[in-house]
Amino acid sequence: MNLFKKFFNPKKETIPVQHQQGSAVTLTTADLSLDDIFVHNFIKKGGKFLYCTHQEELNQNLLNIIEENDWEEITCLDDDLSKLLTVIGQNSCTKFSGTVPILSYCEHLVSDNGSVMFSSNQVQQHKLSKLPNNFIVIARTSQLVRTISEGLMAIRKKYVHDFPTNISSIKSYMPGKAADDFLSYGNANAKNLYLLLLEDL
Repeated sequence: MNLFKKFFNPKKETIPVQHQQGSAVTLTTADLSLDDIFVHNFIKKGGKFLYCTHQEELNQNLLNIIEENDWEEITCLDDDLSKLLTVIGQNSCTKFSGTVPILSYCEHLVSDNGSVMFSSNQVQQHKLSKLPNNFIVIARTSQLVRTISEGLMAIRKKYVHDFPTNISSIKSYMPGKAADDFLSYGNANAKNLYLLLLEDL
């Protein structure tokens, strides 16, 4: 879709070097920033990504995604996101059901494997594998971490007295292919996921 040609542009002046190895081309990530590595891994695994510099841009991109997919209703459990849907004139519901797409925040974005971490704060006690295939996730650049372990440490630090449950991750964005890390072992967590990343650093 033409909408998704607007991928993240690295802030660095240097362009990552690609090396030819047989018939495969690999990207050298040694000099890339945390956000560059995440975006590279996320897109490589089929994720759809839009970088937003301000809230108005995010609102417009969200509306474009919904319109391009002809979605008539969006599931949303967060009050702030429900208000956002109202602002852009989109119908919403408060229960996960069938094929209705989900609009959600997340806990963290994991750079090393391009995964998106969730907890009960976003998906309650529902298993990711049981939720609809279509997700729209809104995250901020300050939520980037290098590894899943760093993400877990950050969650523990943030929720000292009210630690969330049901911590899991999506790291495959082509439904039918399950993520295989320890946080999602045994669950087919692959989702068709659109990420709107808002700059806040």
